[in-house]
Amino acid sequence: MKVYLIGVGMGNPDTMTGAALAAIKECPALVGAPRLLEPWQAEHECVPLIAAGEIAAYINARREGPVGVLLSGDVGFYSGAKGLWPLLANCQVETLPGISSLSYFCARLRTAWQDVKIVSAHGRAHNAVGEIQCHEKTFVLTGGSTRVQDICRSLTERGMGDIRVSVGERLSYPEERITAGTARELAGGAFDSLAVLLAENPRPVSRPWNAPGMPDGLFLRGEAPMTKEEVRALALSKLRPMACHVAWDVGAGTGSVSVELAQACSAGRVYAIERKAEALELLERNKERFGAGNLEVVAGTAPEALRALPAPDRVFLGGTSGALEEILNIVFEKNPAARVVCTAVTLETVGEAARRFAELEGADMVQLSVTRTRRAGRYHLMDAQNPVWIFSGEGRA
Repeated sequence: MKVYLIGVGMGNPDTMTGAALAAIKECPALVGAPRLLEPWQAEHECVPLIAAGEIAAYINARREGPVGVLLSGDVGFYSGAKGLWPLLANCQVETLPGISSLSYFCARLRTAWQDVKIVSAHGRAHNAVGEIQCHEKTFVLTGGSTRVQDICRSLTERGMGDIRVSVGERLSYPEERITAGTARELAGGAFDSLAVLLAENPRPVSRPWNAPGMPDGLFLRGEAPMTKEEVRALALSKLRPMACHVAWDVGAGTGSVSVELAQACSAGRVYAIERKAEALELLERNKERFGAGNLEVVAGTAPEALRALPAPDRVFLGGTSGALEEILNIVFEKNPAARVVCTAVTLETVGEAARRFAELEGADMVQLSVTRTRRAGRYHLMDAQNPVWIFSGEGRA
């Protein structure tokens, strides 16, 4: 059986390739989504099917061919062709590419797309806002529960309401509409459920380099405590943050760990919990200094301030005020698989942390001593820092 997998672009026959039009003309039967079949009802047997298994079953049951399967956009761009290829192994399959909504929309906006981060939130869960906050240009296929206005509203709530957003609806059709504005301006709009958007973020959240441990001098410090860069580098390495993670920094101080977590969890969310007024002011200033739009400063004392926060994937405990056990209980109630790193400098905290972290999977306890040099005239002296214990582990054993 001869089968054509045909990329029909946005659906308007005027934007289809000559090869695609010729293949459709050759096929007595066409299969695909109802919207894609509409232009061909008069001259073809049109069978509205979407699921790959149902399409394959229909084709394998037919005696006459060829059969054309109409697929929206391009067959290599979030297309049903991927699921059909292995199911049609006994057929003679010819795949014909089409014009994707990405290439069409960027052409309409007169912008290149080789540097665009591509996200599909159509029919799947995806942190589209997180991707926008960490890329200069992001293209999003919306649909289902992820609508353009929801994305724009979330951007505005995260302090990114000034990001420019362009929205395309009913692309290639006579009623095509392209709307542009800031996320704040578009948050109250109403858009088609199958719209696409291109977001342009002039200040994406990203690390200036790949390794943790930014120089202490880059942070505004004041009198609030700060995790120094050598300790911070090892603690973040033990924490193993990923781009999509939700992270807590408990007892955040000046926010040096919070900022580096925000850079590491560029498509996620970081919550910096701090109770001292001076530290909270520094946290806000360092957040602004590094453009950490995914960092939220939470004023309060742990464990009470943690109860309303979303479940964390990673938790850094820089200060627990004697409530280590209560904090760990809340962490693992929210996410039994969370990974936690705790630093300690007093013997009392070291003793308690050793007992509590021994209960965790993969418990690791490291003592770190750092000695820096300082100038004394034309000489350099060794200046020993306080030794720091670093405890890490995840989940309950």
